[in-house]
Amino acid sequence: MKNKILFIGLIFVSFFGSAQLTEEIDLEEFAERRFQLQDEDINYEDLYESLLLFYTNPVNLNRTDREELASLYILSPSQLNSYFNYREKRGKLLSLYELQAVPEFDMGTIRDLLPFVTLIETADGRPLLQRVFNEPNNYFLLRYTSTLESEEGYQREDGSGYQGRPGTIYGRFKVSHSKDFSLGFTFEKDAGEQLLFDPKNQQYGMDFYSAHLLIQNKGKLKSLAIGDYQLQQGQGLVLGSGFAAGKGSETVNTVKRNTVGLRPYSSVLESGFFRGAAATVSFGKLEATAFGSTLLQDANLVNDTTYSDFEEFVNSIQATGMHRTSSELDFKNSIRENSAGFALDYKVNPRFKVGSTGIYSGFSKPLQKKPNNYNQFEFRGDQNFTTSIYANYNWQNFIFFGEAARSSSGGIGAIGGLMTSLTPTLDFSWTYRQYDKDFHSFYGNGFGESSRNINEQGMYWGISYKPNRRFRWVAYFDKFTFPWLRYRVNAPSEGFEYLSRFTFSPSRHVHLYAQYRQENKEQSYTPQNSNLSQLIPTSKKNYIFNVDYAVGRTFSFKTRVQGSSYRVQGSSYNEQQKTTNGIAVIQDVNLTFWKMKLSTRFAIFETDDYQNRQYVYERNVLYAFSIPAYSGAGIRSYAMVQYTASRSLTFWLRYARFHYENQDNVGSGLSQINDNTKSEVRLMLRYKFRK
Repeated sequence: MKNKILFIGLIFVSFFGSAQLTEEIDLEEFAERRFQLQDEDINYEDLYESLLLFYTNPVNLNRTDREELASLYILSPSQLNSYFNYREKRGKLLSLYELQAVPEFDMGTIRDLLPFVTLIETADGRPLLQRVFNEPNNYFLLRYTSTLESEEGYQREDGSGYQGRPGTIYGRFKVSHSKDFSLGFTFEKDAGEQLLFDPKNQQYGMDFYSAHLLIQNKGKLKSLAIGDYQLQQGQGLVLGSGFAAGKGSETVNTVKRNTVGLRPYSSVLESGFFRGAAATVSFGKLEATAFGSTLLQDANLVNDTTYSDFEEFVNSIQATGMHRTSSELDFKNSIRENSAGFALDYKVNPRFKVGSTGIYSGFSKPLQKKPNNYNQFEFRGDQNFTTSIYANYNWQNFIFFGEAARSSSGGIGAIGGLMTSLTPTLDFSWTYRQYDKDFHSFYGNGFGESSRNINEQGMYWGISYKPNRRFRWVAYFDKFTFPWLRYRVNAPSEGFEYLSRFTFSPSRHVHLYAQYRQENKEQSYTPQNSNLSQLIPTSKKNYIFNVDYAVGRTFSFKTRVQGSSYRVQGSSYNEQQKTTNGIAVIQDVNLTFWKMKLSTRFAIFETDDYQNRQYVYERNVLYAFSIPAYSGAGIRSYAMVQYTASRSLTFWLRYARFHYENQDNVGSGLSQINDNTKSEVRLMLRYKFRK
């Protein structure tokens, strides 16, 4: 009886109190708040697409396990234990409002969690086609983006410029039901690409197409993917396509990758995914996955026997997906990559899991980079096989994890670590990684400093302290070394990085934080009148002060000041130390009224050089992500209107503009604009098929 009274009371408070739980999330704001770390090496679009996948295919709280729920990177180890202990004692949740009764769950955590979870059960036994046609979770997007100023690539008449017209056209359709099915397709034509049907030149209307069908939980068949898909297993050293936030303002939960298995792929990033078929079958405690893929890749083919034994080989694979010029079109679909592999996941008990992965990659043309000192251990050949073993163990509030992998070259990649909640208010993480200079994993995405898991050793410590709902302090320290040479670093080098962030939320409508980050690395430097290169230390410091505040449901504001300094220390030749700086001041004003939402920004910035460019999140149309670099000196502004015409139809219009001071052109090469402004307009509609 007491439990029933408590549950009724929770529902009453939830509906009539100040804690409303069912708001639509702003994914950009969520990503900025939890994973904020502006850096050129972070693939923000991939991170955003992963968030979007969880948002449109939420986790079923009554069916999920620790691994899947942890993959949201929201709950601490003690909160994970608390939830599953609560579910074990109380049974299935009857309402999402019941989360307020879970020990150690505060309202801030619940608000972050709610957009990505559900209690809706999988569909009944109706035929798949009938379930698809009657599923309310569906949408179709059509988006057009264009730069208003004319770029150099459109003005050339000698055939060396862009072959197509300005404007990016993007479309996506998706219908899905959590833990049941997902069906969709995506298409895109980038600005400068042609829109025509010419099979002889491998052009079929739009430049890029993607489609997928994912079926889940049909008896022993846990997942079946046809078309484009991703796989994430273990710590991502072999199969790491998926949500990998890396280092950022979430300092504890993001060090561990989580096995989420097969996922549909619906992004327009034209690399890093599989195209073919895959299936996961359950044999009690063992889940086995087999997959196959064949994918055409853009590549630079070379015929040069001066430094290669191959008559024809690939010097580099082009991952941009751009096919605007004749040379870019020559690279298109130049080689075929055939992949096949497996993943085994064995659950010894609810707290202990072990697994193994393997992937074979074969290329129609061998790969070999142009020889340099720093890349002589890069992959060379037309076949590679990488395999690994991994394990996760949960003991009380400790989570231990690790994975070790080996590629055909003999190179080893390994990572191990732990996460723990030392007290209800204090979380801690530690990890060590070692990736050999000849470890080759084409789909790996393990935790580390570099964008690839190669030629790196490092140790990371993270901490999060939250004494109450208003205050939070997080920090990390990462020490890393590079045992072999790197690009622009002509000797083994080392460095370290640390971050500290203090957050204060006096109320639900006011959110403040201050963040400081410093990264020290070594780079090669050749003094004047000398042929000898030496390593010199560099230091980059970033700082951010941000205030978000709202006035009711109508107005919201964001005020931010962020800056940086980049220092190159003097050499043994007694040259002067050099320090450059950059700063940006940003003011956002957002208004919601009637069926409209208006989002605006005005920012001023000044940077001494490109090293001090300022990355800043911007609001964009639904399911689009924007984090441009503010570089030089000038003004950045944008205005976006969202109009909800009906329950089914919504429109967006966005205008954004850079205005630069003291320069006569913007950009370089084919993207150069002979003016001091660059402006962009974006139009989008979303239609939801109502039943």
